[in-house]
Amino acid sequence: MSLGWYVNRLRNMSPGEVAHRVVEKRRKLSSKGRHESWARFAQQNDDIPRIPGLNEVVLQASPAVREALDRTCSALLDGRFSALGVEWPKRPADALFPVEVWRLDPVSGLSWPGADAYCFDIAYRHETRLGDVKYVWEFNRLQFLQPLAAKLALDDDADARRAIEAAIESWHRAHPPFRGLVWNSGIELALRAISLLVVCSICGSHLSPDTIRRIREILAAHAFWLTRFPSRFSSANNHLIAEAAGEYLIGIAMPDLVGADTMAAKARKTLETEIEKQILPDGVPAEQSPTYGAFSIEFALLAALAARNLGEPFGPVFETRLIAFANWLAATSSNGTAPAFCDDDEGRVIAMCEPEPRYPASIANAAMAYLGTPSPVSPAEPHLRDAIFGEAAEGDARTASGLTTFPDGGYSVLDGARFKLVMDHGPLGYLSIAAHGHADALSVLLSIDGEPVLVDPGTYLYHSGGAWRDWFRSTRAHNTLTIAGADQSVMSGAFNWSHKAKARLVEASDTALLAEHDGYAKRLAATHRRHVRVTEDGLRIEDEVSGKPQPVELVFQFAPGLDILVDGATATIWKVGTPIVVFTLPDAHFDIAIGEDRFDGGWVSPSFGAKAPAPRLSWRGLSDRPLATKIHLVEKPVSRA
Repeated sequence: MSLGWYVNRLRNMSPGEVAHRVVEKRRKLSSKGRHESWARFAQQNDDIPRIPGLNEVVLQASPAVREALDRTCSALLDGRFSALGVEWPKRPADALFPVEVWRLDPVSGLSWPGADAYCFDIAYRHETRLGDVKYVWEFNRLQFLQPLAAKLALDDDADARRAIEAAIESWHRAHPPFRGLVWNSGIELALRAISLLVVCSICGSHLSPDTIRRIREILAAHAFWLTRFPSRFSSANNHLIAEAAGEYLIGIAMPDLVGADTMAAKARKTLETEIEKQILPDGVPAEQSPTYGAFSIEFALLAALAARNLGEPFGPVFETRLIAFANWLAATSSNGTAPAFCDDDEGRVIAMCEPEPRYPASIANAAMAYLGTPSPVSPAEPHLRDAIFGEAAEGDARTASGLTTFPDGGYSVLDGARFKLVMDHGPLGYLSIAAHGHADALSVLLSIDGEPVLVDPGTYLYHSGGAWRDWFRSTRAHNTLTIAGADQSVMSGAFNWSHKAKARLVEASDTALLAEHDGYAKRLAATHRRHVRVTEDGLRIEDEVSGKPQPVELVFQFAPGLDILVDGATATIWKVGTPIVVFTLPDAHFDIAIGEDRFDGGWVSPSFGAKAPAPRLSWRGLSDRPLATKIHLVEKPVSRA
């Protein structure tokens, strides 16, 4: 790990966190050579560890869910697996889990260290040759076992049973505690533990005693590691929720473990406290990301379901946060698809090993089903979690017009008869490092007739992204204004910021928004203020920069599949041969780029690991006057009978 990484991280640490990191480092060193054997975690009890109630509900899966399970399991049993935009090499159906598969990076084709290396000796954050650590972690979450478990429970499928038992035997053999890449991140341990608990809960009675014994050993080792190395201080974001969910579920599923009751009670308290912190009162995730908010809720929701089945439901604040999140998601989404604010690594708790573009909607619906409340969010794709949490009744379609503001999270929505505009005037992210935030203050998203027009560029990659990682979270990648080419907030690592812009909503009404941020105040003696007004034929966006005139860039990132025709200072946006909206810029000094070989060449990331060409309009000039952009909605053609 580089000295620069430590220096930048230390800048955001309190004295308490520094002390915690010293103790944590000492524990990591002392565990090396002492805790690295399955014998330490041998189990005397052969009870099947179960999350209460899961088997019964999965056996009642709907035909649509069963069809999705059949499709997924057919691919998995044929040796096919894909995730994060990548296909793993196909494996023979009779040898699905060779030991080497757990270390394979499917992009580089190289293998990461395994049992030959102590987990904390592997410097994965700055590895460039082997590939992105996320791919190996993804496969080792064992989430592909979940649909196979459902298939086994529903159909007594012998191929599914053999695959599950082969995977667990191979994983157990390849990963003695605490050797290899798979043991060095608490959230990965939590996800893997939950996957195994879901498997046992759904189909444990179909599995051999040896398989159950191996699962119990794995879970016992995971519980030990999770409680020994908790995420705290600047790391206490969604990782802390994940770890607490893993600890709680292991604790209630294996009550014979030493300290299980204490671990479960502490973890439950952490879950309820952290959901209250990380899902704000207005429903906005504190990390500013719809997908990370959904991810955190899914962890807590599975734990809450288990607690309710034990007759110990979570408290009322948890329920109000679920409802608030669903309402925020409904307000900011277009046709049920959440905006791509901030980071998204496509993490899931209940998984089907298929693309899930409407994951936040699925979680919102699961939460409303858990509450027995109609959902304000339209249904998502059929999924295993529909069987586990139930399917929410459809609520009334959102018919809001005018203004909806989310003051805690910092978003405002202007709804018109044909358009929806979402403005970001919230914080950069959560906690001192704002790990998953993007420098997107005062950025706007626009949909017309339910279809996306101005979009957020997305995430693309994490550890292996390099300069592309920085680009996709930079100010110039978003629908806002950049001064002197500088980011509003200053990056100091792939998941760290040394300077954070503060944005605020100044005024708001049903027809106008006024917001500003101070990201350039200290460095450039300038404040960016943005005024959005509803006009008779559309919208007007006016950007104003205080202080002396400086070079600025005004960016509008359009959705893939749109075309642009330029005429002087106007740009007409077309979709499938039909004009839908006209942008009139301050003057004709702007450029259009679509999929060109440079960072600002017109790119969006529709999913993790993927880039897609999309039109990017960039106006450059001086901030010597208010910069007005007029957005005229083209009238829809009248259909004739």
